[in-house]
Amino acid sequence: MFGKRGNEGFGKAGGAIAPPPPAQQSLPSAPAVLVEPQRQQVPPPPMQTPQRKRPTRTDEYYDTKAQVFSALIDTIDLSQLAKLDGESAREEIRDIVNDIITIKNFAMSISEQEELLEDICNDVLGYGPLEPLLARDDIADIMVNGAGQTFIEVGGKTIESEIRFRDNSQLLSICQRIVSQVGRRVDESSPICDARLPDGSRVNVIAPPLAIDGPALTIRKFKKDKLNLEQLVRFGAITPEGATLLQIIGRVRCNVVISGGTGSGKTTLLNCLTRYIDADERVITCEDTAELQLQQPHVVRLETRPPNIEGEGEITMRDLVKNCLRMRPERIIVGEVRGPEVFDLLQAMNTGHDGSMGTIHSNSPRECLSRIESMIAMGGFTLPAKTVREIIAGSIDIIVQAARLRDGSRRITQITEVIGMEGDVIITQDLMRYEIEGEDASGRLIGRHKSTGIGKPHFWDRARYFNEEKRLAAALDDMEAKSKD
Repeated sequence: MFGKRGNEGFGKAGGAIAPPPPAQQSLPSAPAVLVEPQRQQVPPPPMQTPQRKRPTRTDEYYDTKAQVFSALIDTIDLSQLAKLDGESAREEIRDIVNDIITIKNFAMSISEQEELLEDICNDVLGYGPLEPLLARDDIADIMVNGAGQTFIEVGGKTIESEIRFRDNSQLLSICQRIVSQVGRRVDESSPICDARLPDGSRVNVIAPPLAIDGPALTIRKFKKDKLNLEQLVRFGAITPEGATLLQIIGRVRCNVVISGGTGSGKTTLLNCLTRYIDADERVITCEDTAELQLQQPHVVRLETRPPNIEGEGEITMRDLVKNCLRMRPERIIVGEVRGPEVFDLLQAMNTGHDGSMGTIHSNSPRECLSRIESMIAMGGFTLPAKTVREIIAGSIDIIVQAARLRDGSRRITQITEVIGMEGDVIITQDLMRYEIEGEDASGRLIGRHKSTGIGKPHFWDRARYFNEEKRLAAALDDMEAKSKD
């Protein structure tokens, strides 16, 4: 169907192809898009999901792949292939590759042939060597440090993967393929780029000359099965009573900031809280790379835009948040607050957009408040410190602190209320905190979520307005009772 030469085979036009003799021939070198041979078999990382054992690859296998790939590119009509859906295109490539193997009389086992088919399909249609890692749902992060080194995070621990690229040119080509899908570019003139995969996974690329040892590609994967608070309870990240408390906080339109370090699960927790937004609310999200996955029917997703090659056309997070206020939102959700846009978000929280949410990098609720104050100062606002703190205290209701512990586990370590001002100081109180009590023989940390004994939180009247005060009281009582056990 897609052969450039119809039934003429893969040789010169007008001539039939005679199978080469069985003896080994001198083989050409691999084209630029092929994967570097793995000279040494690396044992699979621990805790990975069961998968088909990859046959041992030899130099002969990679040389054969080079010939087959070259014949495929010479034969297939890529413009016609692009019109097919992914599965049909993959089947078409497999059929042509099987024909090439038969015509050229390559001596290959069934497992080698299947491996070859899969590799070539990934190179033509997907992201090459990354495809096996992207298909695994137990991997949280993929970190490529140049062509020769790839790390993955599994079960909260970082381990080295067996995946390698042929060279930095192939790696950069795959990076360009990823970012071009969202209308962005990465090269020497624009060496830093944020993007996303079709499933919402977050991608960051930094290319030479900034990355000295070759392109650095980082992918924060999104699980296919989206986590919810019930699953976080099963994982031990929060207690059932704490999960109920978070459900109520999301339901009664408290203004929430989720605080935590890199990889602590802030975005996952934000996705969990948004599940309790009523279906009739108009929600607008603002992100650098769109990764939030809200389930409500009335959601508008906005994304920033970097400057073009001339340095023009940039749309910042602050531009988006300002524009949100003209779009009649009921809630504004900022994926990650990093700069002066925090001031516009606080203004929105304090002017009728109750239930707005955002995430901030910080290590404690108190540090979170200090960072917000610093980011406002970064925006060039010349307001007295007390005025800034009054705006913060009047806008934020709840700070949820997430943490990634040294054993790789993730925990919600504090749920903190912002009560108000006392003099020049913002007053907060913890409703729940996580305390580490030790570790077991395998090095896993042992701890407990404990109540701080607050029986009537500051947002009690808001909970009563939404008819949630009885459930709130029950959750706090249960939390207190279990803390005394």
